Amino acid sequence: MSVDVQVRPEVPAAPPSSYNRGRRVTARTVRYGLLFLFLLFVFIPVYVLLVTSFKPGAEAGVSGAWALPQNWTLDAWRSAWQTLSPSLWRSFAIAIPAAVVSAILGSMNGFVFSRWRFPGSEIIFTLFLFGMFIPYQAVMIPLRQLTGDLGLPGGVPTLIVVHIVYGIPICTLIFRGYYSTTIPAELVEASRVDGGGLLRTYASVVLPLSAPGFVVTLIWQFTSVWNDFLFAIFLSNTRNGPVTIALNALAGGQLTDYAASMAGALIASFPTLVVYIVLGRWFIGGLMAGSLKT
Repeated sequence: MSVDVQVRPEVPAAPPSSYNRGRRVTARTVRYGLLFLFLLFVFIPVYVLLVTSFKPGAEAGVSGAWALPQNWTLDAWRSAWQTLSPSLWRSFAIAIPAAVVSAILGSMNGFVFSRWRFPGSEIIFTLFLFGMFIPYQAVMIPLRQLTGDLGLPGGVPTLIVVHIVYGIPICTLIFRGYYSTTIPAELVEASRVDGGGLLRTYASVVLPLSAPGFVVTLIWQFTSVWNDFLFAIFLSNTRNGPVTIALNALAGGQLTDYAASMAGALIASFPTLVVYIVLGRWFIGGLMAGSLKT
């Protein structure tokens, strides 16, 4: 009588814990090494800006960009601030109201397109988004003629109106996605049952829950308006335009003061840097809040 004996295959032994630990250490080292290289690549221009801005004007034009100043001075910063300070305040006067108004209008539009369906709503929303894909260069001359025909004064008032109009599509898109994914439909329906109309529902139910969306749109719009040069060069000049026009005038010409140009670039970029440092955490949270279904 034969007996069948089943032989189990040998199971390979698990690698030692020291091996796994070594792999994790290697992967972490490679990851942090790549991050350091990317960080170094990003901060190289910042280093050149800082170093050059503290050099005397004559030294900045002849010494190497990497070399530290032989004579540290703040003359370039004083010259840049004296040139840019009037236009800095005009940039604030343009960017703040343009960002706030376009964010509010985009919030209203986004709520309507996300929760209140009406005939032709998708077509109208598509037309809203169409404004985002028209190259600005294609409308500059007609826009200049239109603002002149409307009698809008050049400079700050015209740029505020233009940035509000061109900021509405992107703000509408952001708020539509945010309301569609984060505002429960039951809240809107409950407001309708209680007799709340469109404006009452928006003001009492939707607006208090819109802080993350407003953070995203305000940062986006403020940065876009602050860094704008194309609208500014067509609709303003160095006497009534934003800081980008003044910075271009500071860096232009045949005898460029490189130190003052570098200092001016740092001064002009400082407000947007502060905005991202202070509100960056809420900016990422607002983007994530509108990216997933709840």
